[in-house]
Formats: sequence, structure tokens, C-alpha cells
Amino acid sequence: MSAAGRSVVLTGASGGIGRALAVELAAPGVAMLLTGRDADRLASAAEAARARGAEVEAAALDVTDAAALAAALAAFDAAHPVDLVIANAGISSGRPPGMAAEPPGAMRRLVEINLMGAVHTVEPLIPAMVARRCGRIALMGSLAGLRPLPDMPAYSATKAALRAWGTSLRGALAPHGVGVTVISPGFVTTPMAQRHRGLKPFEMDAARAARIIGRGLARGRPLITFPLPLAALIWLGNRLPPALSDLAIRAFRAEIEAEGGAGTGEGR
Repeated sequence: MSAAGRSVVLTGASGGIGRALAVELAAPGVAMLLTGRDADRLASAAEAARARGAEVEAAALDVTDAAALAAALAAFDAAHPVDLVIANAGISSGRPPGMAAEPPGAMRRLVEINLMGAVHTVEPLIPAMVARRCGRIALMGSLAGLRPLPDMPAYSATKAALRAWGTSLRGALAPHGVGVTVISPGFVTTPMAQRHRGLKPFEMDAARAARIIGRGLARGRPLITFPLPLAALIWLGNRLPPALSDLAIRAFRAEIEAEGGAGTGEGR
């Protein structure tokens, strides 16, 4: 049985880190609700999790549809009291080739998906977790939330907001027996990351990232931040005067290709 959870909700399970996490956390005796917007890719992820012995329900849902998501969560929790929910669904945005800034509306769109989509995933489960005095909430942030990237302002802002929200929730829910984990990966090889034209130091594959996350969740860590060399560089850079920090971050300037079909519910 997965050490991370016996009853798991995972959004954005149709690709990227989400699919890798679905496989990593699947085991005999584990019940899973996997959601994503791409029904075909979600079905494939569900089959991969079932092959590892998990009992899997798959729901093609958009995390911006709060009512539909809440209904699915309530039904699953009634049958399988949730002890781990991972708000993973999200998309990226950034400065496209040849443009000086992000397209108009990018900020609103990413707030609705990356931030409010996580809120829609977590809030419906909090009362039941508090009543049971157990469970863990995990929010998929990013190292970009620790040091925002100059060409991905909307993405960086939503990941920073998730970190702040998760930190606050951790303090609020700890007296009720509910844990909160904020996950902050660096560059991971996914379809989303392939749109990023720029330096990607210490990039790793999604399966390795999922193993790191799975171990951290099993140990109840409040923060799962990796890779450590890049996190250490960010920590040091944030202690420099702003002029020097901004100069150092120029090495990470990038152009972001158009999405080409990826959307809400895609794994990070």
C-alpha cells in the first residue's frame, strides 16, 4: 500500500508530473480519484494506475468548474474518505517568441486555473478532513514561486500565491490534525516544460520527480523543494541586493511557445 495515502485525489493527472504521480502513488489497497481535462490521456493514466493494483475512478473535469468538481469530490469522499489530496492541475504562460510581454489576459487565466483551481480542489475536502482529524493537502507550486522568472510573471505569481496560501493553511489546520505540504519542483521534463525555450538547469524526468514527491508526502514533509542545488542558488540569490539578483536571473530569460492544445487540468 502506498505510504503516502490510502485514498488519494489527484488533479491534472492526464500528463506530466500528474500522470507520473498517479503511477507512483498507485498500489493495492489504494483508492484514487484522478481528474484532468483530456479524457483520452486521463483514461490512459487511470489504466496505468490500475495496473499497479489501485482502485481508480477517473473524471474528465475542468478545475475551474467549482460545482462539478465539488460534486465529484463529495461523492468520492463519501465512498473513500480522502486522506491525501494533491492540487496539481495547472498550466504555464510566458513571453512568446518575438513579444516583449505576456499576452493580455494571461494573468487572469492563470489565476483562475493555477490558483483558484487549487482552491476548488481543496476547500470542499477541508470540513471532512477536519471532522476526521486526519489527512494531508498538497499544493503543486514551483521554484518559480520562490524566485519569480522574468519571462513568466503570471505563472510565477500564481505559484508564489499557492506557497503563501499553503503556508497559512498549514498553521490553520495543524491543530485539527490536517497536514499541508507545498511542493516546489524545479525544471521537470514534461510537455509543458518543452514549451520553455531557455536555460533549464538540473532538469529531471517526471518519474524521478514523482518519486521525490512521493517520499516527501509519505514522511509528512511540509515543504518538498527540489532539486536542492537550484533551490540553494535561489536562496542565495534572494539574499542579494535587488540589482544583483535581477542581473543574476537574466541567465534564465526564456521565450515560451504557444500552448498548442494543453489546457486546464493538464499536469505540470
